[in-house]
Amino acid sequence: MRIFGDFLLMRGHFLKAAVVLTGLLLIKPLYAHAQTAVEYLQSGNNDLSQGNLDQAIFDYTKVIDMDPNLAKAYDNRGVAYAQEGSLSLAIADFTMAIANKANDAEAYNNRGHAYAQQGNFLQAVADYSKAIDINPIYVKAYNNREIVYYKLKEYAKAWSDVYKVKEIGGVTDPKFVDLLKQASGREH
Repeated sequence: MRIFGDFLLMRGHFLKAAVVLTGLLLIKPLYAHAQTAVEYLQSGNNDLSQGNLDQAIFDYTKVIDMDPNLAKAYDNRGVAYAQEGSLSLAIADFTMAIANKANDAEAYNNRGHAYAQQGNFLQAVADYSKAIDINPIYVKAYNNREIVYYKLKEYAKAWSDVYKVKEIGGVTDPKFVDLLKQASGREH
């Protein structure tokens, strides 16, 4: 009788194991296509470049859920938010990118651009200046700062950035230079 009881007990464990194994085999295909953070980041980049902002935000959010310290995911999601006009969300994401990577000139530049879009020109100048401190040949940050200086009617500072861009081999939009000439009353 004991042998028969042991057989039933083993058979019971075998059946449980078979059920668990079958369940795993059925579930495995669901996980076989799970994306990694890098894959979601790339997918988000592709969606962002194609203007699929909602999908890009979704993908970057997945990356952040998987790796909350990845500055690039915050920075890129901030760009998507800014492009859809959600400037407060964009600024929050750029701030998180900076918190995770303090020397991220691009995140400072992007946050400065969002501040400028809000009309917060002094904060924009501070962020562009920080981006330039981190990367002294960051033409885009100089170009953005010269525009804000123009809007603040600080023409001498705008001209200084125009000259710096030229000195480091960059280009300032000729239409902007014409506007700056008219506004400052000077030929340069």
